[in-house]
Amino acid sequence: ASFFLLCFRTSLIRPLIFGLLLQPPVAQLSVITRPNIVLLMADDLGIGDVGCYGNDTIRTPNIDRLAKEGVKLTQHIAAAPLCTPSRAAFLTGRYPLRSGMDAVNNYRVIFWNGGSGGLPPNETTFARILQQQGYSTGLIGKWHQGVNCESRNDHCHHPLKHGFDYFYGMPFTLISDCQPTEAPEMDRPFRRKLWFSTQMIGLAILTAALGRLTGLISVSWKMLTCLAGFSLLFFICWFSSYGFVRYWNCIMMRNHEVTEQPMVTDRTTSSILRESISFIERNKHKPFLLFLSFLHSHTPLITTEKFLGRSSHGLYGDNVEEMDWMVGQVLDVIDKEGLKNTTLVYFASDHGGWLERQEGQRQLGGWNGIYRGGKAMGGWEGGIRVPGIFRWPGVLPAGKVINEPTSLMDIYPTVVNLAGGVLPQDRVIDGRDLMPLLRGMVEHSEHEFLFHYCGIHLHAARWHQKDSGAIWKAHYVTPIFHPLGAGACYDRGICPCFGEGVTHHDPPLLFDLSQDPSEAKPLSADTEPLFDTVIKKIGRAIEEHRSTLTPVPEQLSMYNVVWKPWLQPCCGTFPFCWCDKEGDN
Repeated sequence: ASFFLLCFRTSLIRPLIFGLLLQPPVAQLSVITRPNIVLLMADDLGIGDVGCYGNDTIRTPNIDRLAKEGVKLTQHIAAAPLCTPSRAAFLTGRYPLRSGMDAVNNYRVIFWNGGSGGLPPNETTFARILQQQGYSTGLIGKWHQGVNCESRNDHCHHPLKHGFDYFYGMPFTLISDCQPTEAPEMDRPFRRKLWFSTQMIGLAILTAALGRLTGLISVSWKMLTCLAGFSLLFFICWFSSYGFVRYWNCIMMRNHEVTEQPMVTDRTTSSILRESISFIERNKHKPFLLFLSFLHSHTPLITTEKFLGRSSHGLYGDNVEEMDWMVGQVLDVIDKEGLKNTTLVYFASDHGGWLERQEGQRQLGGWNGIYRGGKAMGGWEGGIRVPGIFRWPGVLPAGKVINEPTSLMDIYPTVVNLAGGVLPQDRVIDGRDLMPLLRGMVEHSEHEFLFHYCGIHLHAARWHQKDSGAIWKAHYVTPIFHPLGAGACYDRGICPCFGEGVTHHDPPLLFDLSQDPSEAKPLSADTEPLFDTVIKKIGRAIEEHRSTLTPVPEQLSMYNVVWKPWLQPCCGTFPFCWCDKEGDN
């Protein structure tokens, strides 16, 4: 009996020991748990503005610390070169034209809180999936994905309708109009035309009235009265929107409530930081997702007095250094709460720096390092190559640099899989899970091709030829720089996607980014033996990609973009919209 008992015990212990031997290391075990996720996104920050990406004059010790303690991506690519479409792609893991969030016209972003366009309710953000997985989800800072559809309070595009439990910040984006001391920025050329047209109409009516009084012109007073009424109506129609941009667009919200209208810019930075820290502290006992969407470093570069004059790059540098300090404060609270080893932290920018943004001799936009072009340019690297840093101690290696092509869209499947969620099966997801690449389990990115749009217009595409290491990039359309050779569209203030301001290339311009990351020397059939092969390969990939696109409503159509009074968020009785509930508290 004792022999059989011994055999029985041995049969139980042996598989137990064998199972323990087969257990993965601790670092691998931690991956299958649900980490906290903190996503830090800068606004208009150039890749050349950060110390760990080569800047030695703007001090970014906290962002640099993230890179030192984690993984730095050197080919991290935005899906669009402007805020609204890039962030739509980030939130959904899909090229923005799949959700209708890329433009068919020159209005390439959400222009008004009172517009009707925005991230469609049928899009599934990573926040919604994480919310379903039991995460507390919060968005602090910039949204810029729309607010309402049909009525002032339907909030169909609002963050809380897209999977966030908590929202504090700007439903729009920071613009110079938000700062009373700054020159207006929003739609400046169009606004000048409206002022000029109003003055011309007024002058014409005044001239006709004087002619009537002196008998030089035979026109009835009834006609003049009608013209004057038309002139007044024309003025009211456009001035009711553009004359009050600060009240309509520069607002702060907490969840569904407008708390500041207009926003008090002097305390915006401290409020956003306080809310971010508070969210972490409130949710430290269960998995949470915090998307801290900075207002830095977008004009008007709101910077607290503590940081003014500290940088050798003027106000822009001061603003970047303040943002870096905010990153440090968030990292400190993660450390203080004992969450460092259970929190994945990610830092990126939504697109490249704005080269043309200047006031007199002041450069108010970012620097994109060695890369050509900048914000709004869908093809050139400077508009779409951004910082990308991940840190998760004990899981991701420290100090690692990855030179593979990756995308902001990759965050979607990465965080969904980490949270134990399932990717939507009823739509194309263009992002790829980055964890195998970040942890060194695979050598190459899953992206063989990436497509670079300017609005709905395909400007370029890249092919990562993994067997040779070459990264081929073909440009089909490029903006015309002015002055010639300047590297940006200084005459327009922003480069266009189509029309007279672009050049179409047939055959396309071809570069090997692995040898020429600055895109300075286009290849040809004479200088590159593989030229025709590469162009044909990329062409076939574009055809396959286009076959996956389906028609969707255009969220940035002219109708959706224009201001609609009945959709304007208001903390009072419209049009008497002003409040400071934060100050009251």
